[in-house]
Amino acid sequence: MVGAILGDIAGSRFEFSKPSGFNYKTVELFGAGCVYTDDTVLTIATKYAILNDIPYAKAYGKFGRQYRSVGYGTMFQKWLDGHSETGYGSFGNGGAMRVSYIAHHFDTLERVEQEAKKSAMCTHNHMEGVKAAVATAGLIYLALQGERKKALAKYFHKEFEYVVHKPLWAYRPRGKFDATAAGTMPLAFRCFLDSEDWESCIRNVFSVKCDTDTVACIAGGIAEAYYRRTVENEQELLKRYLIKPNKLGEFDRFLYEWAIR
Repeated sequence: MVGAILGDIAGSRFEFSKPSGFNYKTVELFGAGCVYTDDTVLTIATKYAILNDIPYAKAYGKFGRQYRSVGYGTMFQKWLDGHSETGYGSFGNGGAMRVSYIAHHFDTLERVEQEAKKSAMCTHNHMEGVKAAVATAGLIYLALQGERKKALAKYFHKEFEYVVHKPLWAYRPRGKFDATAAGTMPLAFRCFLDSEDWESCIRNVFSVKCDTDTVACIAGGIAEAYYRRTVENEQELLKRYLIKPNKLGEFDRFLYEWAIR
């Protein structure tokens, strides 16, 4: 799931704007302005739920209330404030961005899909929200099993009816911020399909105006599973971005330690 976390962090600074003269092929992958967002917090919360054998909703509530200022959507913030554990009909991409660890933990595609659905249902229980979560987890699982891109594309299209043939260059002219599951998934998968390694996958995300951190989180999780690596200094990056001072001025290692556990 490190690929999902680092994708979120790398994409965070380009979510709403890009500097003058921006070149997605040469821009520094991690730089000033990079932070972890709700994608990282809830990705780690999923792992926490599984390893502690507690409901996903309880873990999302715990992590969400502990780390409040990381960019949650309005509906999820209300869910946190209400201490709810039931879905609110979201068709956003939030269910898909947090499922990567599920694919690494469970040992059959069927179980991975079941758990991904369960993880989404407590918040993103709209059909599109659930579908995106299941598709993301399934793709990562199949990539970990050694399936090639052709097989992954077949699964993505046949099982979920997502578009797979639209080339990446066709996304660029009309790119926009779109946090819906339906708008996110085809683009995230295409960024992966057109990549040669994890880094080029993330740069593909940079090349399109979009919900950059979440698209990079989803695509980065798939790319890590497929290519079996992210970047050479991934542990250094996790320490740099996940260990931050808390309100008491003490370094909070909680996210980092659960990320690498």
